[in-house]
Amino acid sequence: MSTTGETGETGGRRGAGGEDTREATETFLAHRSLLFTVAYEMLGSVADADDVLQETWLRWVEVDAAQVREPRAYLVRIATRQALNRLRSVKRRREAYVGSWLPEPLLTTPDVAADVELAESVSMALMLVLETLTPTERAVFVLREAFGFGYDEIAAAVDKTPAAVHQIAHRARRHVEARRPRRSVTARQAEAAVEAFRRAIETRDVRGLLDVLAPDVVAISDGGGIRQATPRPVTGADKVARFIVGGLTRHVVSLVVEETMVNGGPALALHMDGELDGVIAVRVEDNRITGLYYVRNPQKLAHIDSETPLTLR
Repeated sequence: MSTTGETGETGGRRGAGGEDTREATETFLAHRSLLFTVAYEMLGSVADADDVLQETWLRWVEVDAAQVREPRAYLVRIATRQALNRLRSVKRRREAYVGSWLPEPLLTTPDVAADVELAESVSMALMLVLETLTPTERAVFVLREAFGFGYDEIAAAVDKTPAAVHQIAHRARRHVEARRPRRSVTARQAEAAVEAFRRAIETRDVRGLLDVLAPDVVAISDGGGIRQATPRPVTGADKVARFIVGGLTRHVVSLVVEETMVNGGPALALHMDGELDGVIAVRVEDNRITGLYYVRNPQKLAHIDSETPLTLR
């Protein structure tokens, strides 16, 4: 199969020799974390991102490597095409999703949190904003703002002209900037707020929660129709505090709350009566918690036991 139409490169089918396949594998693996990060930022799902990587590999192994000038850009181009195709179909699935939808949380390494650009690009807060973009806008925004690709490279990936991509990027950036939260605390300040939040949950202390929650805090919970969750976001410190202490832990005998790191930011893993109930990603601004993203859907909790490597490079 020729990939000229899909990737914009010249060249055709890769040879069938074992040496070619080994070189293709080494090149693909060298960029695997990057490709996964691109697909995950576009889709918010590990299963969908893994499917994109599989489809990318099947196309890459057919390519004549001698005709590829920049394997990194070439692979990202293929992955973007596959992610766009999948994104258009999952958009329809999510319209039928029961309750609020949240991205699948990933247990991330400390170096992800240390990379400010990477941590923000995979944060729950930003990925929810990206959900409000069209598939093409999301692809352009991710490739341009997170990964720094040029307009020509993005144009080849999304099958648009560079001029059209420039306009799409401007429109998407303006849309996201109007909605994205701002990080205005140090790592130490965020840790202090999350630790106070953890203690208040474990002791079911409404007063302690009110002290650390911002007045306009928003809590979103995702049960996927499998576990109980609020159908709409809960807004306001008093309502969120009572939701956590009353609705969330009312019938729980044993509650253990562990601090962790998901999607490059602070989070809490809640174990109720000996079982993992869910993960709460926490957004902190001005020393107060302004956003809580509680994933309870068990189908989305498979990747918080081992760290997922992510990269923008």
